[in-house]
Amino acid sequence: MSQTRTRTIVALVGAALLVFVAAVAAVVTVAVRHADKPEVQITAYANGKSITIAPYWDCNVRMQDCRTLPSAELLDLPDDIACATGGTGCRTGVPAELPVKPGLPLQLSFPKEISDAPWMGSVVYRLPNGKPLRPTSIEHDDYAQGTTAITIPSALYVTADGHKFLNKPAAPSVQLTLIGVEIDVPILWRDPQTGEEGQVPHTAWSVATMA
Repeated sequence: MSQTRTRTIVALVGAALLVFVAAVAAVVTVAVRHADKPEVQITAYANGKSITIAPYWDCNVRMQDCRTLPSAELLDLPDDIACATGGTGCRTGVPAELPVKPGLPLQLSFPKEISDAPWMGSVVYRLPNGKPLRPTSIEHDDYAQGTTAITIPSALYVTADGHKFLNKPAAPSVQLTLIGVEIDVPILWRDPQTGEEGQVPHTAWSVATMA
């Protein structure tokens, strides 16, 4: 996988991890308590092949005692996000790779540690000229409660007015090709400049789907 494509997928977590809320809301803490466990894995299936995806980013809900962090080449992390103390250091996480043939779906299967959590995700497609589109957001609320598997189309068609279709429409359109998916389990954070609160992942899984 090229460095450019890797950076595209990893960049989905957001370049700025700012100041994290000291006391994470109780409902979020309960919902993601299991996601602190190391090596919670996602199963990806496409083209008759199945792989397991380990997190490329894995910290606790206060962004401390990280067990897995992306390499500095993939993402420039703030100094206060560090490996767990007293251990042998972090595993260097990287996005998984599973090439998906256009027209065939990508299926992601979640363990309960993820399906029961308020997970969020980003799906990235590219234009025929290779330019990635802005990520499409997905989240657990888009699916029935307890959903443990989701299907992502490997190709979409977009018309001039921006509407997307699974099948080629009668109107003129261009085909979009899936290049990657990221799944995150988030925590709350606060922008120190605006004071606005948002969410960033404390655990993240990523798969690049281009050959």
